Amino acid sequence: MKIKIEIDCEPAEARAFLGLPDVEPLNAHLVAEMQRRMSENLNLLNPDDLVRQWTSFGMQAQEQMRKLMESAASASLDPKARP
Repeated sequence: MKIKIEIDCEPAEARAFLGLPDVEPLNAHLVAEMQRRMSENLNLLNPDDLVRQWTSFGMQAQEQMRKLMESAASASLDPKARP
């Protein structure tokens, strides 16, 4: 035997029926806070600043890699460094 029950109600009505708390005020507060923080930090998404940060890190990494390769190459060419 199959019994099918279909209930047509809003989410708020379902929460109230099940005894769950009303989270709409909390949700509204969290959304407003996220919007405020995003508005404050929009300047961090400035393309010029992002590229400047990325390239400065990239240049440092390239320089370190170049120094590592130079030291490895010079050590391999030095006959005294070989075992």
